[in-house]
Amino acid sequence: MSTLARLLSPYISSTITSPRTRKLRRAVAEKRRRRLGAAHRVDYFHQIDDPYSHLAAQVLAKLVARYDIELKPHLVAPPPEDAAPDRPRLVAFSRKDASDIADAYGLEFDGDWIQPEPAFEELTLRLLAGAIRNDVFVDTAAAISRAMWRGNAEEVDRAAGGLASYDIEPAWALLEEGTRLRAKLGHYLGGMFYYGGEWYWGVDRLTHLENRLQELGALHATDGNPTTASATFIAPRPQFPDARSNQTKADRVQLEFYVSLRSPYSYIAMERVYDLASRFPVELVVRPVLPMVMRGLPVPREKRLYILQDTKREAEDAAVAFGRICDPVGEPVERAFSLYPYAREQGRACEYLLSFARAAFSQGVNTATNAGLRKVVTRAGLSWSEARRHLGSVEWNAELENNRQAMLDFGLWGVPSFRIVGQSGEGDFYTWGQDRIWLVERELRRRTGI
Repeated sequence: MSTLARLLSPYISSTITSPRTRKLRRAVAEKRRRRLGAAHRVDYFHQIDDPYSHLAAQVLAKLVARYDIELKPHLVAPPPEDAAPDRPRLVAFSRKDASDIADAYGLEFDGDWIQPEPAFEELTLRLLAGAIRNDVFVDTAAAISRAMWRGNAEEVDRAAGGLASYDIEPAWALLEEGTRLRAKLGHYLGGMFYYGGEWYWGVDRLTHLENRLQELGALHATDGNPTTASATFIAPRPQFPDARSNQTKADRVQLEFYVSLRSPYSYIAMERVYDLASRFPVELVVRPVLPMVMRGLPVPREKRLYILQDTKREAEDAAVAFGRICDPVGEPVERAFSLYPYAREQGRACEYLLSFARAAFSQGVNTATNAGLRKVVTRAGLSWSEARRHLGSVEWNAELENNRQAMLDFGLWGVPSFRIVGQSGEGDFYTWGQDRIWLVERELRRRTGI
């Protein structure tokens, strides 16, 4: 990354992520909708073999009933290779993750379900294409999808309720059309909602979409009176009562936290994970890894842009400052890690990682320079004069590679990831994503009895 790019990056990113920019973008979209006399159109992109799409299909009827919207469903193919660089792990983890979160959202995904056979996928494709053609997708998609995941042909037929299916060729054509539209609008995943220029990922981001629709007055009244409309959400993210343990940590659980210094999601998770570890009788073990692009995994432009805007929304919910970014990819990350062993020796490893991430993702500090790195070090409560003697050390290389391999071994590849280890008779628990901190807390509560 050039010096000029690093200088401009904070201004560009802060403009893209600015609430003012978002408000203006939404106002333009709403003005256009009103001028055309169009409905509030929500496009939904369903990937047949995607567990998150199955979860999303279960909320479609509620979404249509609660909001004055026109929901337009589309069928899409799996994400392209550059957007899903470790597809076997993604496929396996998606099933596990959907099963882990489903009950908390009042939805269903059985952990024993396996990827559907091609014959079931083809049958489901034909039926869902027919459901779109007959305008009954919202009413039938969840039941058809469930029968497919259960691998029961008779149940698929019952779920379809006599629905005429498409022939396979026009069904494939419909899927290709949806896939092209998704790419044109700027995304790559299944289970996605699109409204007025913004993307919302499945049930995990549904509250962001609902907030927007409610601000636009699209919430249906319960008795014909707009003032009595319920402002609750269909799939609010689970929360727990405040708790702080006084238990001793003699037989404590270990919480491993895998992070990258170039991951905005890692940054907005850090403070919440540190707080979580302080409230439970657990040992927090931070295990940094190199950024994906520095590990040879591609991150396409559409993915980078979506992550930037999505992180801003999630950061606002978490009350974390985010958006003034000076990308630390490459040498800045390597320089930062050369000081990591020193920071850990001083008992300030967590503070140092947070200081660096905050500088890179919310303060626009150019961490490629000594002046920028000095700010990181001193704000972490460390001595710059001592730290700079360690600049250029390669002591960290083996450790980060070991962390990466450990993460791959238990089935994950991205960050932030979490693994809970400990207590005899308990298997390891693992999950991925800053939006899974609630899931980590739920598991810690279960294991510690808090």
